[in-house]
Amino acid sequence: FVVDVLESVFQKSPAEAHRVMMQVHLNGRGKAGIYPWEVAETKVDTLLSLARDAGHPLQATIEDA
Repeated sequence: FVVDVLESVFQKSPAEAHRVMMQVHLNGRGKAGIYPWEVAETKVDTLLSLARDAGHPLQATIEDA
């Protein structure tokens, strides 16, 4: 699910999506990308909606660069 979301919402390649997923798994957090604030808000809202609908506890936050 996480790899699919990273590929579809954040346009990551399969290899990059897997790398980010493993970073989150091992370190508790990972960077999906750097975006303008409004774009980041939309991507996080999309991710949270997909996760909620699928019953996954996946979370995402926005941090100021």
